[in-house]
Amino acid sequence: MARFLVIMGGFSVVPPFPEPLMRTAVIAAQDSPRAGCSGPLPPAPEQVEERGLVFGGFAYTCRIVHQSAPRTAPLLLLGGSSQNRYSWQGHEKWLAPLCTLITVDLPGYGSSDFLPARYDIDFLADAVRHMLAEIGVREVNLFGGCFGEVVGLRFAQHHPEFVRRVVFAGAAIRLPGLYSEAVPQLSQTLARGDIEQAADGLVRLFMSNPEAGKVRRHAAVARLLQQQFVNQTPDEIRKAVEHNTRLVTHGCYRPLPVPTVPSLVFTGEYDTLCTPQMGRELAATMPGALFTLVKEADHLVTVERRQESADLIGRFCTDRPVDDLPYCTPVEVPCSGRVPAQV
Repeated sequence: MARFLVIMGGFSVVPPFPEPLMRTAVIAAQDSPRAGCSGPLPPAPEQVEERGLVFGGFAYTCRIVHQSAPRTAPLLLLGGSSQNRYSWQGHEKWLAPLCTLITVDLPGYGSSDFLPARYDIDFLADAVRHMLAEIGVREVNLFGGCFGEVVGLRFAQHHPEFVRRVVFAGAAIRLPGLYSEAVPQLSQTLARGDIEQAADGLVRLFMSNPEAGKVRRHAAVARLLQQQFVNQTPDEIRKAVEHNTRLVTHGCYRPLPVPTVPSLVFTGEYDTLCTPQMGRELAATMPGALFTLVKEADHLVTVERRQESADLIGRFCTDRPVDDLPYCTPVEVPCSGRVPAQV
């Protein structure tokens, strides 16, 4: 029987295959290299390592793609709530030659132990610190996409000594209204057993209306989202429900100091879940942060424009210019100098 996963706070296209096979039709269907992206890069690094760890009594796993001749600090990639440590393999072609890459299934996500909702975002942020200490990494370039930003920002606020640069994508400091409205409706649909209708609702939630503007791979990504939504395991469903409870119970933001490090926030220009204005609000809480829109993309910007998003992240983390890129709007500096009230 088809199974369905209610997910909020981020998404990556991941097929119902064994984890080592985490490459999808979306990855295979990406465009060839385009003007404006970095040129050819050296071959990928020589060693991939997985480490099983335990924090607070919960087992979790991280994946390390080593680079013996890095151009910058290790890049820690924290993805959305349904992403796992394999979700960034499609970006490794462009990022792994630059530095060591670190991905992780934090407690409560991916293949790691189930985490009850009473454990909040602080716990997850502290788990990130625990991981870095265990694997001997003292400083990282931090990327957070959607829910990964929620954990990443809290980690940077609590443990600024570990952070060299910050890049956030498809992110916000408040729960999107679409999310708050969709949860009860989708729950009722699932209770009726109408999996297809619930899947349709979630595709509409994560993806922009086709009439809003051109989005790369919109139809292909929508089909694959629909397929994934109806083929989830009971473990994934259980974790996703707990994730939603965690966000609603504990919130996604605290107005704590943010380290003064080079920072960039980018959003798909047609993102209707975490809108461009929400991205600007997030950037305004970060000292001197830059903000830009990636053209022809929505909330799934790192899937729809995989090479461009990898190029943007890689450029920023190696101190190369990010202005005047053909796939982005002009860079803004929306810093307000104001810390907003807690959301």
